[in-house]
Amino acid sequence: GSLLLAVHFYSSPRAAPLIPSTALGVLLLILSALLAYAGIRRSPGNASLLASLCLTISAFWCGYGVTFILAGQGALDDAGNLSDTAAPGLATFAVALLLVAVVALPCREPVLATVSAATALASAHDVAARLSPALGSAAVACGYLVACLVGGYFALGRILCSLTRGKLALPGTDPTKEKAHGQPRAVGGSANPFAATGLILNMLAAAVLGCRLLGITSKLSLGQVPWLWTAATYQIGICILSYRAMDVLMATAFGFTSILKFAVGYCLLAPAWQAEEPSLPTPLLVVFSILFAVLALFLALQSPLDGFYLLLYVASCVALACHPRGFFGGGPQGVAVATFGASALMTLIHLYNGKARAKIPTGKGAVKALLARSSFLKLREVPDLHAPYLGYSKYADAEALAFACSVLASFALTTTEDPQAPLATVVIPWVVVAGGILKLLGGSVAFARGKTLESSAFILYAVMWIIWGLARYGGLSGTTRGFHAAVGIVAFMLFNGFIVFCTLFLSITWFFYSLTFMLITLSFFLDAIHALPAGYDLAATLIFGLVSFYCFLSALARSTFEAPHLPTGGPIVQLGGVGAGVTKCLHLPARKASSVKRIADILMSGGTCGIPTDTVYVLVAACNCPEAVEKAHSSKRQAQDRPMSLWISSLKQLEPAKHLFTPLLWDFMEAAWPSPISLVVPRGEWVDLLGMKDSAKYVGTPRSVAIRIPDCSVTTHLIDLVGPIVVTSANPTGEADTTHHNQVYAKLGDKVDAVLCDGPSPENIASTVVDCTKIDSGSVGFFRVGIVPKSQVKFSRILPPFSSS
Repeated sequence: GSLLLAVHFYSSPRAAPLIPSTALGVLLLILSALLAYAGIRRSPGNASLLASLCLTISAFWCGYGVTFILAGQGALDDAGNLSDTAAPGLATFAVALLLVAVVALPCREPVLATVSAATALASAHDVAARLSPALGSAAVACGYLVACLVGGYFALGRILCSLTRGKLALPGTDPTKEKAHGQPRAVGGSANPFAATGLILNMLAAAVLGCRLLGITSKLSLGQVPWLWTAATYQIGICILSYRAMDVLMATAFGFTSILKFAVGYCLLAPAWQAEEPSLPTPLLVVFSILFAVLALFLALQSPLDGFYLLLYVASCVALACHPRGFFGGGPQGVAVATFGASALMTLIHLYNGKARAKIPTGKGAVKALLARSSFLKLREVPDLHAPYLGYSKYADAEALAFACSVLASFALTTTEDPQAPLATVVIPWVVVAGGILKLLGGSVAFARGKTLESSAFILYAVMWIIWGLARYGGLSGTTRGFHAAVGIVAFMLFNGFIVFCTLFLSITWFFYSLTFMLITLSFFLDAIHALPAGYDLAATLIFGLVSFYCFLSALARSTFEAPHLPTGGPIVQLGGVGAGVTKCLHLPARKASSVKRIADILMSGGTCGIPTDTVYVLVAACNCPEAVEKAHSSKRQAQDRPMSLWISSLKQLEPAKHLFTPLLWDFMEAAWPSPISLVVPRGEWVDLLGMKDSAKYVGTPRSVAIRIPDCSVTTHLIDLVGPIVVTSANPTGEADTTHHNQVYAKLGDKVDAVLCDGPSPENIASTVVDCTKIDSGSVGFFRVGIVPKSQVKFSRILPPFSSS
């Protein structure tokens, strides 16, 4: 990418440049996508400066590429317009990349520092050359050429290191040394490697307005929209990645700021079809400032410096509401200048704290110390990686953003046509973007977390907002309202009616949220048939907006505090059977040693539990608790031809009865385990040593017993704590095996005391069952061929020539 720009600027004084502007723009867009992929793939491991550099230059090339395409297509008619278009983005990335270079040097990243500094200087020279053509473009090309050469050196070093498996590496490119010098992320911490890039995107949007106030650009024009929409689009991506980093509050903040960037872009497009400078409706801005203020308060509890930074956006919304010219006024532009400076400072802090060992204080420790004295508020110190009924998720909960988008979209419903607030600046950014795209994001994240009903509701409402917004923007809700619109709205009402019914079994807040959305769809229907009562739409909007705001507060409280939480209410209707009443079985995360210990305590106290294994989930009871064995047998309606089996953690647990097994069988058990292979062995006196007493009749048959050592560390650790256990599949007889703890809860939740949750099973097939009752005569058979095929069951090392049946 730097080589393309170097060639372009070396040849720019010529009448015909070597690379046409349109072709250069398209190539930069392709390379920006590849760089973004590299940054995303690099980031989850650690807070690497390489990831921040990749994402930052990717955004730079994306915006610059669109600018080149516009110039090549003649959309930017003169040099002055081109200068106004390019200056904000070039100035922003010159500062941003200089910050990356400043952090990279003390963190022993000379290659990244050189690439960042060279690109920053090239951008700065580019701005200067556009403002003063006498400077020429040779310095710009030289800067990009340096970045190209250093980038090539870095790539060559990594390739050599990979090909030689670390034996040969150029200085500064050895990844092993980078890991040694790097600062590992805190365990369970909230370090967000994407926050710095999100702050740089805030700088980019602020620069578009701030450059106009400072006189760097002569006007706000259509050519600056690519920078704004690049920042908005990338910030939606940063929002998703922040959820992946388990940072709910920063992800929500980036979602909010992306909406503002889209709004600014649409305002700059408005002069293309009207002479008046557009402004945004005051109620929307007041509501948005309240949402920003609430989010800033919660964020200040996590990191005071980040919370104070977000107050700038509260000031921006207030300035927009007070100034009749909106983004074109001096007040909002002044706040944008302050936002640019604050964003640069916050970027420096996040970059440095993400890489260096010595941290710049952000006030986080002071807030923790202050709240530690409170017996009422308890901050959530570790991200909530586990939702008991849903399993583990790679994403944090995005409900706060989805509910906030409902608040914004609802207040855009009743906005009427206004010369200074056209539908393009209201419906598109506030309804389609906020209520639609970002709500789709929230629904997708909810689905990834296993919240099927919540995700269905968010996605349905997002589709409704998008269709309504585009229809109103296209004028379809004006004179053409009638039968066809009414039929479409009725279809949405039917879908939402089903969601309202389902939320009866979820919670009170979700019931009222879906019910009040029904009021919104009803107002659409009444408007379509020209029967809308005066004031009904405003009342429905206010009710839905207030309910959504309460849900927003509740979601923020859940993500910030361990306790207390805003009440959401339980299910209005309780189902009979599984999950009814308050006697739900415990759901404990398998990744915690304390959970395994608690399951062991339950088993030793006579309980039964569902646990994960190396194959499918199983129902278990301790052998030394006869009543628990009988309970496990009866809880799943065990058929007589499907006896339960025994599991141990090692053969040491059978050592006292070793003399009761033949040497050949003992050797075969040692060779076969641990594995997903169950061995059916002759029943003998050794069974009586396990303490099952009369309940032993439920285990095995009168002549044989199936026994196994599972190849699963969680399961074997549990058996180490409890002793030998009785095992059966965690499903009623005749039904399919359970491959997720949700299925255990659905099928046996009212019959077991606890479920050890580990998400999806590693395999969907049960164990292989080998008949060893006649092993001493050289005959071994298979009762069931499961996950281990016959060909992989190794007999040759233990057995003499045998017959397999």
